[in-house]
Amino acid sequence: MAATISDEPEATGLGQFAYANNSNRFLAAQPLAGQRFALAGVPFDGAVTNRPGARFGPQEIRRASLMLCDGLHPVFGVSPLDQLGDAGDMRLPNAGSLPAVRQAIERAAAALMAAHHCVFLGGDHSITLPLLRAAHARLGPVGLVHFDAHCDTWQDHFGEPSGHGTWTYEAIQEGLVSPAHTVQIGLRSSGERAAREYVRDQGGLIYTARELRGLDGGGLAPVVQVIRARMGQRPCYLTLDIDCLDPAFAPGTGTPEPGGLSSSQVLTLLEELAPLNWLGMDCVEVAPAYDHAELTSNAAAHCVWTYLAGQAAKAMA
Repeated sequence: MAATISDEPEATGLGQFAYANNSNRFLAAQPLAGQRFALAGVPFDGAVTNRPGARFGPQEIRRASLMLCDGLHPVFGVSPLDQLGDAGDMRLPNAGSLPAVRQAIERAAAALMAAHHCVFLGGDHSITLPLLRAAHARLGPVGLVHFDAHCDTWQDHFGEPSGHGTWTYEAIQEGLVSPAHTVQIGLRSSGERAAREYVRDQGGLIYTARELRGLDGGGLAPVVQVIRARMGQRPCYLTLDIDCLDPAFAPGTGTPEPGGLSSSQVLTLLEELAPLNWLGMDCVEVAPAYDHAELTSNAAAHCVWTYLAGQAAKAMA
């Protein structure tokens, strides 16, 4: 089955990100007509290693976003919503293998990326590889900023050649990203050295959660400065695994790891890194079945909104 995007997201019952498609926040407008930014769900969690359920992440992030519909971002002073269309969820093969699903994601993403600055809501982290393939087809090797508790650089997935823990290794091996322009933030899970230090060994940067303990606000300025200098004007892709946050802030995820980043740390980094030459982002691994009081979906919605507001502010400058 060819991948498509739902062109009537309201009819699917999924709703829209912060009423993005509504001309007056209540009456539906054309989903993507003339919009700079596009948001799409990628409801796939067939490559997880622990708890499933991230396929339901897109709809819960949308639901949590609805209170963001009528205000300006407190840092950027703009709302991205007048420039944002919600394309609904990708219609993926129901029982396809991971390669088939990834091919479908890449096709759908390529069509959106050709016309819009895109944000994708996962889904498990295996979806990022086809999104990077679509970006690479347009731009060549891109920079990568990767928020995560896990390095995702294992060379196999419990005996399987690919999964949600191998995509970073695969992206570097395929030349989709520039190793020297790859930055990982928040790593803290156990793992063998070859995987845990892979990005650094390839010339990239790693900021572990332990290295960032106690740093917030202005304390993160040196980290921001190094990342900005490293990336320069290279087109960059942002992937935010919600488990980069400590489970206290994001319990609703498939592979929680104690000792993670705070919401304020991640939001500060997103705000301060807004000047990078971003080409798009994804937010993945929100698994609503394990959430409490919508903590995780709210955190994800605010991260996406903050990213979009930063890009909207740049576009309006």
